[in-house]
Amino acid sequence: MGVQTLVSGKWLADMVRRNVAGPRLRILDTSWYLPMMKRDGKKEFAQSHIPGASFFDIDECSDRTSRFDHTLPSEELFADYVGSLGVGGDSHVVVYDASDFGAFSCTRVWWMFRLFGHPEVSVLNGGFRNWVREGHPVTGKLTRPERAHFPATMNRSWVKSFEDMTENIATQSFQVVDVRPYARFHGEEPEPREGVQPGHIPGSRCMPFFRFLDDEGMMLSPQELRKFFEKSQVDLSKPICGSCGSGVTACHMVLAAHLCGAPGASVYDGSWYEWFTKAPPEHIVSTVKRS
Repeated sequence: MGVQTLVSGKWLADMVRRNVAGPRLRILDTSWYLPMMKRDGKKEFAQSHIPGASFFDIDECSDRTSRFDHTLPSEELFADYVGSLGVGGDSHVVVYDASDFGAFSCTRVWWMFRLFGHPEVSVLNGGFRNWVREGHPVTGKLTRPERAHFPATMNRSWVKSFEDMTENIATQSFQVVDVRPYARFHGEEPEPREGVQPGHIPGSRCMPFFRFLDDEGMMLSPQELRKFFEKSQVDLSKPICGSCGSGVTACHMVLAAHLCGAPGASVYDGSWYEWFTKAPPEHIVSTVKRS
């Protein structure tokens, strides 16, 4: 029997109270922020986090040789990194972040675990924001988990490359969903990265990542999510690939599709940052004319 994709604060608080957190239940704070947000996830974790949680650093668990941000690590690197956090092959992993959205970077780590062959991973619905709001315990105490063995096998069909995306413009073999805000998608507002202009990949649809969440930061119901996909003209019965700025929030769409009974959506790991850097001008679509 598989684990729940979303777990509630009440459920996790009960696990913490019963002192279940350990080798079989690993809680990971995956907080990561853009420079413009002026927040430091690791520093905030050191001050306040869910009891028993460890910190998962998206930038550290990446291919450090890549010129692009937090590119996916190798199987060996991922296995070594999560093993150092005490995550073993039989661990149930619960991920969360402390963003004001309720979910920002945690869906990326949820997707990474599944990508590397570990489906026993859940997202804390509402994140740390709602955990605190509901009055559950927090701590600044750091725990050092015992290293575990984690077997990692990457499902490469879930990752799209620049070449895949370029070829898809002609073949249309999969739908591309861009989860950046509409204004960035259309080229009307600047990108957060210096030297990168806004716009989108030809043929892509826009579904801003925060629209998968309600005002409280909780994931919408499957029924509401299906309506959002339908309104955005995205067919859940056909292949879908998510894109964003650098491959993090694209995973909100993957999670949403999964909750709608359409698992296996892929992610363009390089996303807009790589696309803008490599694509020819005719493949940078923008409603704003640039000089």
